[in-house]
Amino acid sequence: MYTFDKGPILVTGASGGIGGETVRQLCAAGADVIANGRNEVALAALKAETGCKTLPFDLTSEDSIKAALEGLDLYGVVNCGGWGGEIATPMDTDIEVFDKVISINARGALLVTKYASQSMVRLKKGGVIVNVSSQASLVGLRGHISYGSSKAALDNITRVSALELGEYGIRVNSVNPTVVMTPMSAWYWGRPEVEKPFLDTMPLGRWATEAEIAAPIVFLLSDAASMISGVTLPIDGGFTAV
Repeated sequence: MYTFDKGPILVTGASGGIGGETVRQLCAAGADVIANGRNEVALAALKAETGCKTLPFDLTSEDSIKAALEGLDLYGVVNCGGWGGEIATPMDTDIEVFDKVISINARGALLVTKYASQSMVRLKKGGVIVNVSSQASLVGLRGHISYGSSKAALDNITRVSALELGEYGIRVNSVNPTVVMTPMSAWYWGRPEVEKPFLDTMPLGRWATEAEIAAPIVFLLSDAASMISGVTLPIDGGFTAV
């Protein structure tokens, strides 16, 4: 079992499946967790279930993020907040949707990193940031021009942040999951013409569970990963290795 006794860990996107499961696993390991998310009802339920704290702010607003995080003592961050946008080709993409996906998935994560890392540097205890990216950043996926681009940007934010923050003892990594089959994702990935060829290509041949994504996040936050920084870790059943 990992120990988490160096300070609070902020998890954005905690009202979603992966973020919520990450909060559960961290709280079970004894971490002091601060959960952020858009769904206030889901956050309240997560707080009642796990004992985590909650902190509202808007990932699209620098002022909101700055007000929430400036002066807040943090040791860890999980940038899990995100939005899928649309399924579209480069020929018919809605550029307003593209801009919104970038603003949440890449810009929002960068702003959280900006203000959280200032706290970590001030405290002089090091720190750790895990960005929840996607397999869509590592390969070309049809229909994912906006989402894949936002996650590719997030992977570069990870690498540059690891380079810049390493001198302060702050580690920064990404995890790059495959699809977790939820009702929200089933409308596209559950289509037989999409699901079968995708899973036929994947060596493990099945979708991931939320717990299978959260567990590596918790590992990267722990001291067991103390020499790991700047990586993008696929959690994709071998899909991107093919």
